[in-house]
Amino acid sequence: MLLSQLPNGAHAVVQRVVSANAEVGEATLRRLGELGFIAGEPVRVLRRGPGGREPLAVQVGETLFALRLLEAQCIEVQAQGASIL
Repeated sequence: MLLSQLPNGAHAVVQRVVSANAEVGEATLRRLGELGFIAGEPVRVLRRGPGGREPLAVQVGETLFALRLLEAQCIEVQAQGASIL
């Protein structure tokens, strides 16, 4: 499942970061890893922007980020129960 597919409030664990689109290069994937989107890290979608689109407010570990939909589509996750974070 992709991070972009999780509903608001959902908890998950990052599985891997992959290029989901030709517009996403190695620099973006590296940046996501540097931000903490690495295998095993807990992540939660807090809320979405206007119209349920972007940006996505995401918590990874203890840090909050705003991600574009294109970036969130590069993060594969395993959905978890509410007690992970």
